[in-house]
Amino acid sequence: MKKVPIRMCLSCKERKEKKSLIRIVRTPQGVLEVDPTGKKAGRGAYVCPSRECVNRLDRRNLSFAFRIEVSDKDVSLLREVLFAHLGKDKGGLE
Repeated sequence: MKKVPIRMCLSCKERKEKKSLIRIVRTPQGVLEVDPTGKKAGRGAYVCPSRECVNRLDRRNLSFAFRIEVSDKDVSLLREVLFAHLGKDKGGLE
């Protein structure tokens, strides 16, 4: 039996199966992006696919996870992209 990878959500700190979370990646160029495939190169972190967890993302926990200084503007842009991603994947939010 294969071991199921478990990851922790940046917002709620719950541990869940990797495939049920959304991966955010810091590319080698230092840009934060949503990684729907889970295979992009760079440092990754995960967030639950829910409005509450996406809203709870803040500059402090993103800066800690990605080991760079993240601006408030970067956080708001990332939230917009995550909301758009949630909308097209699920046909609505949880």
